[in-house]
Amino acid sequence: MTSLFDSLTAGDLVLPNRILMAPLTRARGTQAHVPTPRMADYYAQRASAGLIISEASPISLQGAGWPYSPGLWSDEQVAAWQPVTQAVHAAGGRILAQLWHMGRQVHSSMSGEQPVSASDTTAPGEAHTYAGRQPFEPARALRVDEIPGIVAAYAQAARNAIRAGFDGVQIHGANGYLIDQFLRDSTNHRSDAYGGSIENRARLLIEVTQAVADAIGPGRTAVRLSPNGDANGVIDSNPEALFVYVAQALERIGIAFIEMREARLDGSFAPTEQPPVSPAIRANYGGVLILNGDYTGQEANEAIASGKADAIAFGRPYISNPDFVERVRDGLPLADPLPPPTWYAQTDEGYTDYPRYQAA
Repeated sequence: MTSLFDSLTAGDLVLPNRILMAPLTRARGTQAHVPTPRMADYYAQRASAGLIISEASPISLQGAGWPYSPGLWSDEQVAAWQPVTQAVHAAGGRILAQLWHMGRQVHSSMSGEQPVSASDTTAPGEAHTYAGRQPFEPARALRVDEIPGIVAAYAQAARNAIRAGFDGVQIHGANGYLIDQFLRDSTNHRSDAYGGSIENRARLLIEVTQAVADAIGPGRTAVRLSPNGDANGVIDSNPEALFVYVAQALERIGIAFIEMREARLDGSFAPTEQPPVSPAIRANYGGVLILNGDYTGQEANEAIASGKADAIAFGRPYISNPDFVERVRDGLPLADPLPPPTWYAQTDEGYTDYPRYQAA
């Protein structure tokens, strides 16, 4: 039977094992969204993952809504990412850049403009800003004539990622950010070619994915989705029909893989009563499918052995376990992370100072 520790070919990527490090926002860039040297140490420490997906990286200032998140729209950012990717490759790893536009989750104090979205809506809760938490502001609907510029920004960020030394990119189409705001009917109230039907609501994601695939090759292009449940106030009334259509469209483009963040009824992060969509996608999508959602090592092995998934992405365990692959392989206990404030601090504490396993 296939296991977590068998190799996997996904598009142009050859992975030595089927454990992925999921994207984790860590906020160690500068206020100008430039990567910093400590990020090279952090990612290199975790290079035994079959594949690292970087923290979400904004494609533009308009889409940058998280303080100290490292971007991919300027030459300065590209140059600062290069030591990071070089360190990962020197340690034997592979790394994708996750491309991000936060849409209505961006606060004007971060971007200098009113946030944009699929429709005139306001996200629930508060935004992270350099001045602390502030209520989200009303977003305006993107005009149709603005959308080609969004698509072009994704394609340029993908080219920048390759210049920076990444092995490819993952388009962030999940978690209630811009693309997800277009996909799901709770936030897409448009009546033009980008709203209404499933085909129209999926149009932005498909156009972005095709543009990125044209720019860097489909075999180096992946997509992240979060089909079931509420994500930052974004949900769909018929997720199975929507995301089966999306998966089939992405398969026609020929992308390397889909990674899905599936919420669970009893999950530790955003639990939901909406059932998982991955069985329907597995039945209707012939590409590589990677799942993410509170898996233990044993559950991950069972999912792969049964054919439910081709690989499993793990997020929060990687914060405090740089040697996560080795711990799972050898049945070693996992270390607990420091409190959440250290997750987003601009220090080495809670970032690069977690040790590898040492026997007592």
